[in-house]
Amino acid sequence: GFQVDEAENGSIALEKLHAAAPGYYDLILMDIQMRFMDGMTAAEKIRVLDEEVVIMFITNMTQYAVKGYQVDAMDYVLKPVEYFAFSQKLDKAIGRIRKKEEPCLMVPTTDGLQKLAVSDIYYIESQGHNARYRTAKGDFHARAALKDLEGTMEPNGFFRCGKGYLVNMRRVDGISGNDCLLSGERIPISRARKKEFMERLIGYMNEG
Repeated sequence: GFQVDEAENGSIALEKLHAAAPGYYDLILMDIQMRFMDGMTAAEKIRVLDEEVVIMFITNMTQYAVKGYQVDAMDYVLKPVEYFAFSQKLDKAIGRIRKKEEPCLMVPTTDGLQKLAVSDIYYIESQGHNARYRTAKGDFHARAALKDLEGTMEPNGFFRCGKGYLVNMRRVDGISGNDCLLSGERIPISRARKKEFMERLIGYMNEG
């Protein structure tokens, strides 16, 4: 599923980056010792063009590790490259890329607009004609009814576990009696919805 491009040195890598559409490259694996332009210089110039692309050095020059932080290099793979170590670091890089691509929502709060990553939202609680978004960034309040949010949030992995709550199923830590455990809190599950809640939860657990 990968599309791979190659460059003989840092100068050619920069030419390719200039010619590509913004965000075209997700990951750059680069040596430090190269002709014409070394990898560290190339990385500094790459960061001017693209702040998000993941950079990983493949090198035996460990003395550049500290300098690598200045260009936000994710990691180093030391030569000779061992498959197991490389595969672990590649998995880490892919995880960072996926996190960068995770969906976000623009929530019209009582104070204006708030951009929230879907994974940062623990649950949404009904408070009369308002809704409280309980998130990793704190609480946000919006003028919205839970029944109106249900259709929007369900495709993003949320489930209405009872009259007053939409919960992010990927954030559920467990079940205790008739409550789901989420972010250190207990959220009640209605009897009528518990069977479907458990089926959804098992589905999400099997995904991850």
